Amino acid sequence: MSRIIVIALNTFKENLRDKILYNLVFFGLLLIGSSILLSTLTMGEQAKIIQDIGLASINLFGVIIAIFVGIGLVSKEIEKRTIYTILAKPVQRYQFLLGRYCGLALILLVNTAIMVVGFFFILLVGKISLGSGLIKAISLIYIELLVIVAVAVMFSSFTTPTLSASFTLAICVIGHLTADLRVLGAKLQNELTKGILDGLYYMLPNLEYFNVKGPAVHGIAIAPLYVVSAIAYGVLYSAVILLISCVIFQRRDFK
Repeated sequence: MSRIIVIALNTFKENLRDKILYNLVFFGLLLIGSSILLSTLTMGEQAKIIQDIGLASINLFGVIIAIFVGIGLVSKEIEKRTIYTILAKPVQRYQFLLGRYCGLALILLVNTAIMVVGFFFILLVGKISLGSGLIKAISLIYIELLVIVAVAVMFSSFTTPTLSASFTLAICVIGHLTADLRVLGAKLQNELTKGILDGLYYMLPNLEYFNVKGPAVHGIAIAPLYVVSAIAYGVLYSAVILLISCVIFQRRDFK
């Protein structure tokens, strides 16, 4: 466990020096701040627009950061040829992978927190009350990011950064449409196609499960049990993906 923590802290420190992350966070804050200007273009819906743009910005740039940091998990070490030095030490491959993931989760937490602070500041300037729904929406956004970075880590463990980014982005898009896949399968007469779509529904992450931005913005109550179940689903799915990643990484040949 101590080795995982050490690797996680080193990963966190490495990513803190990455200027691209600062640029992404800056643009995220810029988009959040622009919500005040955009809200002036409408009448009577300023508060909802500010909240909607703010949450969407945190989600969008959080996903970009998650994919960016996740795909470079192994490739950076291979390019620097430090992977051979690390694996030559008394460090198990699964410890290396889990440590890197924990470090990425920590850097995601910090970047998300910075954007959330900017979002709260905009709410304060706009004299908009901070409801519990917004807190729940932000919490589930972070859980979604943990799932996405786990998927990026899995692809990073056996393929190139370009393919990892492409596959992870595709999973992000399809992950918000999994419910539609099941509905489409139910309407089809072909049992084989229906079976394939049902299989994809259960295999792919249901990222729409974490999307409560709409209810949060419109003041619709979000049941605590729903939030707990969504968090449990995200943690369980991430754990399964990381387990698969460890198995793949354990068998990968770096010679």
